[in-house]
Amino acid sequence: MLLALVLVGGVGGGLAYLEWGRAPDDVSNPDAEFTVPEEPPKKKPKKERDFVWPIFGYTPDRAKAFDTDLGPPFRKVWYRKADSLLEFPPVLADDTLYFVTNEGNLIAVDARRGKKKWKRSVGTLSAASPAWSKGRLFVVSLDGRVTALRAKDGKVLWRKDIPSRTESSPYVRNERVYFGSEDGTVYAVRAKNGRTIWTYRAPGAVKAALAYVDGRLFFGDYAGVATALRARDGQRIWDTATAGLALGRSGRFYSTPAAAFGRIYMGSTDGRVYSFTQRSGETAWSRSTGAYVYSGPAAADVPGKGPTVFIGSYTGVFYALDARSGATRWSYRAAGRISGAASVIGDVVYFGNLETRDLEGLSTRSGKRVFKFGEGGFAPPISDGESLWLTGYKSLVRFVPKVKGDGSRKRSGRRARGKSRDRGDS
Repeated sequence: MLLALVLVGGVGGGLAYLEWGRAPDDVSNPDAEFTVPEEPPKKKPKKERDFVWPIFGYTPDRAKAFDTDLGPPFRKVWYRKADSLLEFPPVLADDTLYFVTNEGNLIAVDARRGKKKWKRSVGTLSAASPAWSKGRLFVVSLDGRVTALRAKDGKVLWRKDIPSRTESSPYVRNERVYFGSEDGTVYAVRAKNGRTIWTYRAPGAVKAALAYVDGRLFFGDYAGVATALRARDGQRIWDTATAGLALGRSGRFYSTPAAAFGRIYMGSTDGRVYSFTQRSGETAWSRSTGAYVYSGPAAADVPGKGPTVFIGSYTGVFYALDARSGATRWSYRAAGRISGAASVIGDVVYFGNLETRDLEGLSTRSGKRVFKFGEGGFAPPISDGESLWLTGYKSLVRFVPKVKGDGSRKRSGRRARGKSRDRGDS
């Protein structure tokens, strides 16, 4: 009898464990707030020498989308080897590319010719893009240091040591530098001298860059919590926890968020992509992929398709998801794990393949592959509307469109259409 009771109790306990330990179902909230994009006003393109790609993701919302006619086929103009791994793409200002290698070296390269202008050590280990603002560069490192330099010659303007490592690509606005750190501290410091203005302590490490929209900063942390802060004083506006893994544990947010269409989009190590409303943090939808999602999403309004979120998974599948509902518009099976962020440039979405260390470009409308280069891994490319700068695993490459005489069709060469959103003073 006792044995029977033990067996029954064991079966019941096992069923309870399986039920409690089972990962929750995906969320779908069709009534969650969503902003339908409007056609942006046409703007006169800037002269080439005035063009700035100031931060990782191009715009403060980190949507990682650039509106241009530039697209493949391309021809290679120059190729430059790096001294170590490049996990993040460069920024661009004054016809100069600025990037940080994994060994902690900040390098300035002539964007047209690929010639090195200067090189400065900013730490012993780094995994972030710098930020450019008003002729200055701001760099974080995994040594627990923030450095400001003069972009013209790399002269160090100030250094600030913090108690924790940081790989959160910074953002500069109104003479403030915003970034997160591994002990969960989010910082706002003065661009002039590095003095702390405010800090906020999240429940988990803040690895990714912060997104900014309308006076709010958005990010996810390693406790699986999505948070919105008031940029002025660091006060929390909302936070939303997830419970995507078994036993009630949340996954971790490593993914840099994309803020678009009144939503926040992020990938999690619980294997899901999440959509939260910007205003209240309500979970609009979650979508399972079957493996870790480290990739930072890109968000764009695709002609003929509508608002779309692009993101890759460790399963090797790259997704185009309906930004409102999370439904799949199309998917593409890559050869291996996708870890780095996506980037939409024109009508093509690009991503690196960590397994094969190459970079692929897919049509945003159909998911058909239209570009492939045999070096990549993490970082998506950047552009000024006339060139494409691709970050390889340990290299930087400039491409331009093929024209008549290159054995391909001639392109219009029209630059960016001005869909740059609010870039602040970065």
